[in-house]
Amino acid sequence: MLERHGVPVRDLFDFGRVEISASTISNIYEIVLLWGGVVSVDAAQLWTLNHRLLTVVLDGCVGDLAELGLEAKEFFVLAEVAASPYPAELAAKLIIPKASVTGYVRSLVAKGFMRREIDDADLRRHRLVLTAEGEAARDRALAALAREFDRRLSRIPARDRMELQRILLALLEPSE
Repeated sequence: MLERHGVPVRDLFDFGRVEISASTISNIYEIVLLWGGVVSVDAAQLWTLNHRLLTVVLDGCVGDLAELGLEAKEFFVLAEVAASPYPAELAAKLIIPKASVTGYVRSLVAKGFMRREIDDADLRRHRLVLTAEGEAARDRALAALAREFDRRLSRIPARDRMELQRILLALLEPSE
């Protein structure tokens, strides 16, 4: 199957019931690019491709996470707790239910990766703090994720990686 940037060329175009060979599609794609035209890509398709990429990368490091004693969702909590140390804040940042955060926190506390502390500024609140073991596990898990993602990124030129970073940052900007 002919591919462009890891995406089957046939998936970049929707021709309905018309059968067109992969080489013809590739030629059309090249002509559009040479003309400086913009290939119209459906937003849902981009979302799907992004989701598939994230899933493949995460699946590629599940073994590393398991060796650390972490489930994938626990890893995300562990990775974010330093920046969002309050459970409600953590739930909002990770876009997961507060009840789920409570379960992950309980598990991570039981594993010795984090602890709950009373917040000195507001004695009614608990602040989540990584333990030394939690920081080490987080760092090793982030390194595993980075290695797996870098395997994918190495397939594209450095200038395209910089452009991808620019695009992703733009997409993460708050809406007006």
